[in-house]
Amino acid sequence: MEKLKHVLESQQFSKDWLEKEFFPLVEEIKKMSRKELKIILDGKELISFFYEPSTRTRLSFEVAMKRLGGEVIFSTDHAKEFSSVAKGETIEDTIRILCGYEPDAIVLRTDEEGMAQRAAAFSSVPIINAGDGTGQHPTQALLDIYTINNELGGTAGTAIAIVGDLARGRTARSLVYLLAKYPGVKIYLVSPEVAKMRDDIKKHLNEHKVWFREVCDLREVASLVDVIYNTRVQKERGAQIIKYGPPSFCTVNQEVLNLMKKEAIVMHPLPRIDEITPEVDRDPRAAYFRQAKNGLYVRMALLKMILN
Repeated sequence: MEKLKHVLESQQFSKDWLEKEFFPLVEEIKKMSRKELKIILDGKELISFFYEPSTRTRLSFEVAMKRLGGEVIFSTDHAKEFSSVAKGETIEDTIRILCGYEPDAIVLRTDEEGMAQRAAAFSSVPIINAGDGTGQHPTQALLDIYTINNELGGTAGTAIAIVGDLARGRTARSLVYLLAKYPGVKIYLVSPEVAKMRDDIKKHLNEHKVWFREVCDLREVASLVDVIYNTRVQKERGAQIIKYGPPSFCTVNQEVLNLMKKEAIVMHPLPRIDEITPEVDRDPRAAYFRQAKNGLYVRMALLKMILN
């Protein structure tokens, strides 16, 4: 099994690694008993250092570590306010200090794109990027691609609508990098004009000959796709409040469900605001809570690969 060190960006994972090593390990972990899991990372220690608040990512990493028998020796989701970062300490110095306490790995969420890369350059232990500003969120992308593969029985040849604030949404960016590794994938980028996907991602798709199309109305493509991957407006990243009305439409509601294929799924990295209406929750095609649960198993597999 390939040994991982830092987990920084989606591009570092190959299709072969996903299908031959990672997905099988996730399936293996899902079948293991609590007793079997508890010995995997016995004696290992993790620091969970989040500049920004988080529910799913932080909690799933910490539960994953403890479920595997390891220990979270320090945890915060307001590091920007409640650590020396508030006094102006640089990420380089912060990482040097954290490494001095000899953890086995550091899970890091930052509010600045590229900061995870900077941290890794100064770290003596693995850095796991749990989201860096508008940059990437590679572990979210791993659980997303696992969910697509698990729900649909494969990823190659699928059509997916990635919807919402694509200009600032790191989950959408990270997922596109993984989708681009699969043959026959079609990607519809659905957003208001002011929130279109950035040019670097579109350049990547063109370079890898991945078919994509930009639209502003989800209803135009809802009947054509196997996956609707919706995202919220990134208000905390300086985005203006975007009203999803004409000429753009990015909400999944009963109207959209009526257009969708019976076997298609709706995904969302969560938290959602109003981009998926409550009646969608009752539909079996609503996969976002199953998707969130997958995050625990995916991160358990990732920690096992890195630390064991």
